[in-house]
Amino acid sequence: MHKPITHNIEEFRIVGVNYKKSDAAVRGLFAVNQEQYSRLLASAAEYGVSDFFILSTCNRTEIYGFAESDVHMMRFVSSVCAGDEATFADMSYSQKGIEAIGHLYHVASGLDSQILGDYEILGQIKCAVKFAKNNGYIGPFMERLINSVLQASKSVKTNTELSGGTVSVSFAAIQYIREFVGMPQGSASELEMTGKKIVLIGTGKIGRVTCRNVVDYLKTKNITLINRTEETAINLATELGLRSAPIAELQSEIESADIVLVSTNATEPVVLKQHLENAANKLVIDISVPCNVAVDAQQLAGIRFVDVDMLSKIKDETLQKRKAEVPKALSIIEEHISEFVEWCDMRKHVPVLREVKSKLLEIPISPILLSGLPLATIHGSDHQEKVQKVINNLATRMRRDYTPGCHYIQAINDFIAL
Repeated sequence: MHKPITHNIEEFRIVGVNYKKSDAAVRGLFAVNQEQYSRLLASAAEYGVSDFFILSTCNRTEIYGFAESDVHMMRFVSSVCAGDEATFADMSYSQKGIEAIGHLYHVASGLDSQILGDYEILGQIKCAVKFAKNNGYIGPFMERLINSVLQASKSVKTNTELSGGTVSVSFAAIQYIREFVGMPQGSASELEMTGKKIVLIGTGKIGRVTCRNVVDYLKTKNITLINRTEETAINLATELGLRSAPIAELQSEIESADIVLVSTNATEPVVLKQHLENAANKLVIDISVPCNVAVDAQQLAGIRFVDVDMLSKIKDETLQKRKAEVPKALSIIEEHISEFVEWCDMRKHVPVLREVKSKLLEIPISPILLSGLPLATIHGSDHQEKVQKVINNLATRMRRDYTPGCHYIQAINDFIAL
């Protein structure tokens, strides 16, 4: 039997693995797909985890919420992953209380992204929270926290250049393609990409972003889209004027391609050694986690393989400009955290304020004090307004200078004074 956990700042936890301590291969062991997420939601009570959501991207797998201990959270996440609990414990990090709160704000604002300011993380957080909320695992505390986090992220995006320019994992892939085909930075024409065939495998959210970047920045439409759900690839191909092919033709499409972009969310490799062993001078970029290109395929002669960790090392003038915006972003985040902490402080006082208000409304008032007053004042809205004024003043004092004591007596004194 798990003990009940109070949903407040002091008990809020985050446990996870990310790019700072683990490479793409390790992160892939703990990637959580939609089906695994559903299983976790169904088994949360068994592990004593409540009011939570799980964020799983190419850079991180993190669980935010409430549990008896970090160990419970680690065991919970590991229960559906390819990696074991011991590996997770060894490679993970954890935070509790205000530090955990701050971490979430930093992640949502792009301060903790593998590529500084990468704003795609915000959409991933929204999707993760929505899935948990639809299954009843986002309570009042988490709802308010997420709203504050989203507001802070939006403010950072609007009022700083932390996400300025065009630098993200998908855009970094464009830089590698430029280099591979010998295209000068800043240039792009159909002539420079003539004869270069691109195959993009996986047309989910990241795949669609990557595909649009290829079309926009490389000025090419010599792109074939392949997806396990063929209709998804067909729809995107129709929208962008590209070509699609069924998954059954994966072998021949890869063999005829110069550049292969992989952006799937499969739990096992999709691109195998047999797909690439007859290739020569082929660029393969895998932005999937777990990696969807088999290890022995990555090591073939003639294959230039790039994964998300390599993409994150891109050097760009834009990144230097973003670093200069970090202090401003931190200042904005601190303001939002302070507002959230203030709300939490007030939330702790609600039971006391509710009880005091109830008692004040029940107080029998002396006939001497009521002499000459109209009945409406005695029994009506005027009396309730006075009580509410006392409660508002009491709430302000509790927020400003909270000290243990008898709030009821203080409220009675205020009420008599009115």
